[in-house]
Amino acid sequence: MTVGLAVLLVSFVVLLLLEVPVAFVIGIATLLGALALGREGSFSSVASDMANGLDSFPLLAIPFFILAGELMATGGLARRLIDFASSIVGRTKGGLSLVNTLTCMLFGAVSGSATAAISSVGGAMIPEMEKKGYPREFSVALTATASTTGLLIPPSNVMIIYALVASNVSVGALFLAGLIPGIVTGLAIMVVAFLVSRRFKPVGAGATVIDEAPPFWNSLVRALPSLFMLVLVVGVIIKGYMTATESSAIAVLWSLLLVCVFYRDVKWKQLPEILVNSARTTGIVLFLIGTSAAMSRLLTIEQVPQAAASALLAVSDNALVILLLINIALLLVGIFMDMTPAILVFTPIFLPVAIGIDIHPVHFGVIMVANLCIGLCTPPVGSCLFLGCGVGKTKIAGVSKQMVPFYIAMFGALLLITYWPDLSLWLPRALGELD
Repeated sequence: MTVGLAVLLVSFVVLLLLEVPVAFVIGIATLLGALALGREGSFSSVASDMANGLDSFPLLAIPFFILAGELMATGGLARRLIDFASSIVGRTKGGLSLVNTLTCMLFGAVSGSATAAISSVGGAMIPEMEKKGYPREFSVALTATASTTGLLIPPSNVMIIYALVASNVSVGALFLAGLIPGIVTGLAIMVVAFLVSRRFKPVGAGATVIDEAPPFWNSLVRALPSLFMLVLVVGVIIKGYMTATESSAIAVLWSLLLVCVFYRDVKWKQLPEILVNSARTTGIVLFLIGTSAAMSRLLTIEQVPQAAASALLAVSDNALVILLLINIALLLVGIFMDMTPAILVFTPIFLPVAIGIDIHPVHFGVIMVANLCIGLCTPPVGSCLFLGCGVGKTKIAGVSKQMVPFYIAMFGALLLITYWPDLSLWLPRALGELD
């Protein structure tokens, strides 16, 4: 290990322990590493690497999808999706846990945001589940884990970020590749939720506000304009009519029409606040992408990807074993780092290893996202876990105990996604997005 790399790693860990915001952690650690390496004009070179990392047309999709998600979250779409989910799975004893999961899947897919799903769906479902006899900690744990499925089901901002870092990976192919794994993960969570919830002896059939689920066709008609977002965004990409960036602009337009004109849940005077919130989130994400691009450049100069590949291949040349080791490493990374910086920093390290053992980059992207979704639900930095506790007004210690069966469900789905490539690759191949 060179002095520069040692300085980068030590400063990175120390700053994380000091709870410095992760974007600044990455930027400062990169700058210190560059200075230790004696790079000429370290300040300007790091700034240049950051600017180059942001100089990408596909990145424009991120602020658009963030704005679309903010509009969806502010509008009253959650209640319509809850009613639709209730009409499908809310008729059984204990079915409210299934309603919660399915609604999180639908809302996460439509908004492209796990945190929006927790806030909107959790705000309505957690109190309702408590009324029906479910422990609040269980409801929070279920909502936190189920919300992450929307990061696999398209459209997904993290998929766009992975495509940017991986380069030469189709966003459309990634969107399609995540659809079936996202559904499989959601089904695994639903099975566990249903089995666990039976011991709570919930009251009634398990619908939302009343004990009878709403009529299917009525709820479908009310939810259909929201669900059309998924078809619209993915469909135009698959058909080749638009790029992911162009489709993200259409997503904003459709969201605006939906919440301001069709449903009228958002007043026009609320738009400035929504735009400010979206701009704030976009600024954080793009600054993170810039600093991560600079770090990736430094890691490449230090030949870290080659060293990682050599180290893993020294352990075994079996693809199954290497994939298991990568998954374990990513699970550990996810405990201490949020998903976006983890993808930005570790994709350049692990993707060459995956390609070296004949793992398709699209398949590896789905593996990486599914893996890091688990990290969003684990302490000490799991954003979904903390937000769920905030929405549910409960403590992490109690929720963490209820998380264990859901961890098992998500890990089981991860193994299935990892070792069954066609689960991810069949759909994009069938629709001509992959060779």
